[in-house]
Amino acid sequence: MLILQNISYQHENKDMLFQNVSFNLNHHDKTALVGNNGIGKSTLLKIISGELKAFSGQINQKSRPYYVPQLFGQFNELTIAEALKIKDKIKSLKEILEGIVTEENLLLLDDDWTIEERCHEALSYWNLLDLDLNQKMETLSGGQKTKVFLAGIIIHQPELVLLDEPSNHLDFEGRNLLYDFVKSTSSSLLVVSHDRTLLNILNKTLELSKNGISVYGGNYDFYNEQKKVENHALEQDVQNKEKALRKAKEKERETIERQNKLDSRGKKKQEKSGVARIMMNTLRNNAENSSSKLKDVHAEKISGISEDLRQLRSNLPAIDQMKFGFNTATFHKGKIFFKANEINYSYENQLLWKENLSFDILSGDRLVLKGLNGSGKTTLIKIILGELTPKQGNIASLEKKSIYIDQDYSLLDNNLKIYEQAQLFNDCGLEEHDVKMRLNRFLFSQNDWDKPCKALSGGERMRLMLCCLIISNESPEIIILDEPTNNLDIQNIEILTAAINEYSGTLIVISHDQFFLEQINIQKSIQL
Repeated sequence: MLILQNISYQHENKDMLFQNVSFNLNHHDKTALVGNNGIGKSTLLKIISGELKAFSGQINQKSRPYYVPQLFGQFNELTIAEALKIKDKIKSLKEILEGIVTEENLLLLDDDWTIEERCHEALSYWNLLDLDLNQKMETLSGGQKTKVFLAGIIIHQPELVLLDEPSNHLDFEGRNLLYDFVKSTSSSLLVVSHDRTLLNILNKTLELSKNGISVYGGNYDFYNEQKKVENHALEQDVQNKEKALRKAKEKERETIERQNKLDSRGKKKQEKSGVARIMMNTLRNNAENSSSKLKDVHAEKISGISEDLRQLRSNLPAIDQMKFGFNTATFHKGKIFFKANEINYSYENQLLWKENLSFDILSGDRLVLKGLNGSGKTTLIKIILGELTPKQGNIASLEKKSIYIDQDYSLLDNNLKIYEQAQLFNDCGLEEHDVKMRLNRFLFSQNDWDKPCKALSGGERMRLMLCCLIISNESPEIIILDEPTNNLDIQNIEILTAAINEYSGTLIVISHDQFFLEQINIQKSIQL
């Protein structure tokens, strides 16, 4: 059905993004494509869809695949029918049914007499029946745009579907519809996603790296177990190479010490035996040359081992190269620091919630805030943070240090450089080298320190945010995360998960990623 042979892609600046990508998809394959942020997963989907041209290699496929992109801004000026490329067919069908049976209309319809029924079926499945096909895409929410393109699969019935982060903008209900659809569809799928629930439904996993594709014959959990085995072997290689480097340095020291002793002993003998000065100089030069050669031999060996070690360490997962260290929250576990009693809020004299809300938040709680778009999650967060006052009911709240982190990590100042941003959180006056050491720990090397924050990817912004929190003198008593995994790949989600699990304060999360919520040990929920 789809065969890729030695596909490579090069940026305009001649940097090679990936090369020698080869794999094949068969009928009814449901395959995940995983890899680190920036490795080129979306680019590869665009090459397969025909939107981009490969630098080299060949693609063989029976028919053009149906492509659901990650971003939809380019469709804003189009109607839903235009974005789905069904406008002409529906127009022709309506004209034919009205008696305007022209050759052009018949050609455009192409005997597709059930197009309207499939549109109704598709929109009904994705709960979009309230939309008009002539409605502009710009009037839709992110979740609705995603569902429109997912509906196109039912409408067009393609053999191969390419999905790029299809669950990003979907709520719990939308995600469950997506999971059911993926299980039941007869189309072959190639899916780029960080949604591990979705990835576990798929039966094969491809990992993209700079050097090509690695194939794993199972779902994400199977892939993850295989990666653990590979990473364990890599860690053993790193440890063995570190041991070899220590031995090489020790051997160098011992050899030089032995040579120096021999040279010193020889010199004393020569002085006692009355060797002529000119001969003494010749012997001394020979000894120095011999020592220099020994040093060169050992230096070359040490340099080779050091380079091997550097290469091995660069292949370690990023999470293994980091160290977290949040300070302990000041409130003891179980202390009530927010209490809501029959509260509600109103916009234009219209109450936001049908039922008043009553709940407690205790120090150390880990809770999720659930609700559809427009259900008032952001309003409730602002009430908890003290930025809004409820219109009815009452609240009791202790003074607390809190931090709100949205999916774009907009707490970072885009006008600052990475080092300047880190210093902004340096409340306890760390020395410059201590701040830079912590930046290095979060994979921001010296070459990155002057990079502007606005140039960072989602994963880099998340890592810088975590680094800033750790540089800060005190951990906040409460951290609120609003859809924190939306713009992250799996590796960066795992980094965020590990950091959150080291944090002992109170955590409130807005997220539709059930797998992530389970990993960070969410114990309570507030449903709006």
